[in-house]
Amino acid sequence: MELYQLGYFLEIARQRSFTRAAEHLRMAQPALSQQMKNLEAELGAALFIRGRRETQLTAAGKAFEPRAAALLAQAEAAKLVVSDVAQLRGGRLVIAAIPSVSACLLPEVIRAFGKQHAKVGLQLLEESSERVAESVESGVADIGFLQPPVSQRTFETRVIIAEPFVLLVAKAHALGKAREVALKQLADESFIFYKGRARDTALEACRKAGFEPRIACESGELETIRALVAAGLGVAVVPELASHSLPKTIQAVRIREPKMQRQIAAVWKKGGHLSPAAQALLRLVSAAEMAGR
Repeated sequence: MELYQLGYFLEIARQRSFTRAAEHLRMAQPALSQQMKNLEAELGAALFIRGRRETQLTAAGKAFEPRAAALLAQAEAAKLVVSDVAQLRGGRLVIAAIPSVSACLLPEVIRAFGKQHAKVGLQLLEESSERVAESVESGVADIGFLQPPVSQRTFETRVIIAEPFVLLVAKAHALGKAREVALKQLADESFIFYKGRARDTALEACRKAGFEPRIACESGELETIRALVAAGLGVAVVPELASHSLPKTIQAVRIREPKMQRQIAAVWKKGGHLSPAAQALLRLVSAAEMAGR
């Protein structure tokens, strides 16, 4: 059963004539008659009583008419939904991101997206890089922002940021007025580690600098990291993105050596279609990153 056959059937029912229906549909009457014979054969029942002056519906035809109309209406509604999503007039976009991205990069991007595409619903999930990847792979999230690596067999990736790490210290700290620091100078300090892959990068850098860091605390919450640093409980080695909009009580200091850098990548499922909404968001993220350079 084809949707166009339902349309033909309803037009004949409205016109009560194959001839008038064919004229209205701009098709040959024999072709219309053949389509209805095919439909009746598939349904296993006659739909029309073909009179000399008027065509009427059989009992089966009368029972079928409201259902055919409902099916066509549902198909049209489905077309509208797809069109709305394609034209960013509706739909929903789920974003998964690591905390530094969700706190420091996405707020302005989401605000701009909301102004441009107000009818698209947005949901933001804040996770570790591993959980971001899981959310995208499972289909819970449409697009993710994380610190690589990820499986190249599973994901499409696009690097959007390459950033250094910096040292966060309280302004009252001895290094609070320093412009740069070598990590080996911090061997006697207490460290507050930012959980996730950023932690692994910082820990490896400390070891390369010749010492095992003394860990005072670990947290996956950026505001908690900042509050603990401000309180003088330790120093934190964090990605530069996490040093944006710092409170006045904290100073970001450049790390001279060893060189520390990470990438942030947008990821989506390999072979998957990146939705129009996700494409629009990705363009805004790229524009925001370029503006921040």
